[in-house]
Amino acid sequence: MPDETSAGSRSIRVLDVLNAVGAAEIAMSATDIETATGLPKATVHRLCNLLLDEGYLQRDLTGRGYEPGARFTRIAMQTVANPGQRGERHAILERVARDIGETCNITVPSATTMLYLDRVESAWPLRIQLPPGSNVPLHCTASGKLFLATLPKARRERFIRSLTLDRHAPNTITDPTALMAALADIARNELGTDDEEFIPGLAAIAVPVKGPNGRMLATLATHGPVMRMPLSAALKHTQRLRDAADELARTLI
Repeated sequence: MPDETSAGSRSIRVLDVLNAVGAAEIAMSATDIETATGLPKATVHRLCNLLLDEGYLQRDLTGRGYEPGARFTRIAMQTVANPGQRGERHAILERVARDIGETCNITVPSATTMLYLDRVESAWPLRIQLPPGSNVPLHCTASGKLFLATLPKARRERFIRSLTLDRHAPNTITDPTALMAALADIARNELGTDDEEFIPGLAAIAVPVKGPNGRMLATLATHGPVMRMPLSAALKHTQRLRDAADELARTLI
C-alpha cells in the first residue's frame, strides 16, 4: 500500500478525485467518489473540502453532490485549446467549412453558456462575427441545446428551470416545458438545431464531439443566413459534420 503521508501520494489522491468527478455525467456524492476511487471516507471528505475551497470542485444545485468547479473547468478548456493540437483541429475545421460553404465552429460548455474554442468563417461577405472566446446562450443555440440534451433528464430539467430563457429572436423557446420537449428530440437524434432562435435570419446545426467513453466533450456546428442556408439545407450537411466530429474526437484523446 502506498505511503499516504507522502506529498506524491496525496497529489495522486487529489487527481483520482478530480478524475472521478470530471468523468461522471452527473454530480457525485461523497459515497460515489469513495466507490469510484477506493479511497477511505475520511480522505474523500477531506480532499473534497480542500478542492471546494480552492475552486476545483463545486456543490451541485442540491448541495449534496460534487461537480467540476471553475478552476477545474478552466484547466480542461485550456488543455483542449492547447496550441499543439489546435493546428490539427483548425485544419479539420477549414476542410469542413470549405465543403459546406458556411462558417463552422467548435464550442464547449462553460457554466451557463457555450464557449467558442475555434472558428472558420465562410468566404461570403454576409456573415455573423463570433470570434473564439465568445460565449453564447444554451437555450437558443444549436450547440447549447445539444449540450443540454446530453444531460440526464432530471438534471436537464433542474438546469433549465434555473436558466433565464430570454428571447433573442422570433423562434426562441422561452417556455421550459416546450424546451424540454425540443431537447428530447435532440437527445434522440444527437443533433442540435437553431432555426432563427438565437439571431434573426440565422440557422444552425450542431453534432457532438465525443470522448472514448461516448461522453460529449465539445460540439461541432455550422451556421449561415437563412437566405443562403435555411435549416432544411443545413440538415443536409449532418453527415459531413458527423464525419468531421469523429476526426476531431481523435485529436482530443
